[in-house]
Amino acid sequence: MQPTDSNSISDADRAPLLTLSGIGKTYAAPVLEGVNLALRPGQVLALTGENGAGKSTLSKIVCGLVDPSTGSMQLDGQPYAPASRTAAEALGIRMVMQELNLIPTLSIAENLFLEKLPRRFGWIDRKQLAADARRQMEVVGLGELDPWTPVGELGLGHQQMVEIARNLIGSCRCLILDEPTAMLTSREVELLFARIERLRAEGVAIIYISHRLEELKRIADRIVVLRDGKLVCDDDIKRYSTEQLVQLMAGELTKVDLDPSHRKIGAPILRVRGLGRGEVVQPASFALHAGEVLGIAGLIGAGRTELLRLIFGADHADSGEVFIGDSTQPARIRSPKDAVRAGIAMVTEDRKGQGLLLPQAISVNTSLADLGRVSRAGVLDHAAEADVARDYVNKLRIRCGSAAQAAGELSGGNQQKVVIARWLYRDCPVMLFDEPTRGIDIGAKSDIYRLFAELAGQGKGLLVVSSDLRELMQICDRIAVMSAGRIADTFSREDWSQERILAAAFSGYVGRQEAAHAAQAAGNTA
Repeated sequence: MQPTDSNSISDADRAPLLTLSGIGKTYAAPVLEGVNLALRPGQVLALTGENGAGKSTLSKIVCGLVDPSTGSMQLDGQPYAPASRTAAEALGIRMVMQELNLIPTLSIAENLFLEKLPRRFGWIDRKQLAADARRQMEVVGLGELDPWTPVGELGLGHQQMVEIARNLIGSCRCLILDEPTAMLTSREVELLFARIERLRAEGVAIIYISHRLEELKRIADRIVVLRDGKLVCDDDIKRYSTEQLVQLMAGELTKVDLDPSHRKIGAPILRVRGLGRGEVVQPASFALHAGEVLGIAGLIGAGRTELLRLIFGADHADSGEVFIGDSTQPARIRSPKDAVRAGIAMVTEDRKGQGLLLPQAISVNTSLADLGRVSRAGVLDHAAEADVARDYVNKLRIRCGSAAQAAGELSGGNQQKVVIARWLYRDCPVMLFDEPTRGIDIGAKSDIYRLFAELAGQGKGLLVVSSDLRELMQICDRIAVMSAGRIADTFSREDWSQERILAAAFSGYVGRQEAAHAAQAAGNTA
């Protein structure tokens, strides 16, 4: 007799926790059609598909944010039709969305327990609130954060972990995670996966939405693939290779074959000298060459985004200078407007808060960085603007009804493409990319990687921040590693390795710990 998998037997024997029957959703056109699913307790279901395939819409229906146009749901065999997210959460259905549901002006502690603040004698018990917050943040491995830190002062990665921690408070029977690792580094990913394993053991059902197929194959039992709003696969994930899953998602195989060795690296196009801001970014110096893709690696909070913001003039630097091309005079960059005029573009990591005018059309968002090129005698030429947008919609495979569609109606990955389109249209010689492929599916990532190669081939300099180390090692000519606010090391393609890069990423924090221990020992001796 062949040995059996006890986990699969227990899953099969369990009655479904959540059942979806014929779920459909139509806006101007159908985005979901006839989706049938059954999710059991203790099961991790991987939900994937290209941007615009309907993954987020399906999840929002389950957690009460969107009403289905057709179909029905059952929870524990009983009719389930939550009227709101609050109603779904009361029944133990929780969701961590790509668009974080946090209040930036409130502290970590207040965001975590906003609806159930501990009170004593009618007043908020701040001591108890801080203790509860630290305990809850320890669940996601970030118990060292000051619970009174305003969430708006955290990077998006830490904000993501706060959101995850918030959704693990109280009863949780089904947890939906929408691209949870898009802004996390390897350490945070491992902490999240460990927590998922504990939740699985406790009988919590998990729907895990991601484009990172290697993650799905590592943690999921089952794979569900949506394509153009229809369910095309619902099966044991172990039966599929990565190539087969990509084919299911896109309807065709998508191959990435990039060879940066043939690129011609020119003279420095951007020189940064002693640029810094307090402890966040310690004085940094480096050069970006024409035709080069220079990656910035590091842990969340290492100062990567902050360095790009200093270069772009979005934050005020305490020290340092930025030089463009072969100029001997530093560029006068006191704002993003100055940076754009100097020939620097930046694709921000926060596409909703900083990258897009969500109510405006794709065409408006695309031309925004250079309106003069689509104007005649000072009057905006809407036809020319629409032509420009259609060109980038086709080039970047932006899934939309037309270039007149509002950016806010697009999926997260397609919104990111619109931001990239804007700066491609501006045609700056220096381009800063902060997490450019966050929330973008595999097929679109291939397009973006090829686009990077084309831009480098045109002689542009690309500075790319990414939490995906493998991505940087695939597309970059060099990788600079930031640790605790400083550039710890820089590696060329010939001498880097994943181990060396990770060691550099941790080096600044190890040094801090050793210094703290030494200071404590000295104090004890005194």
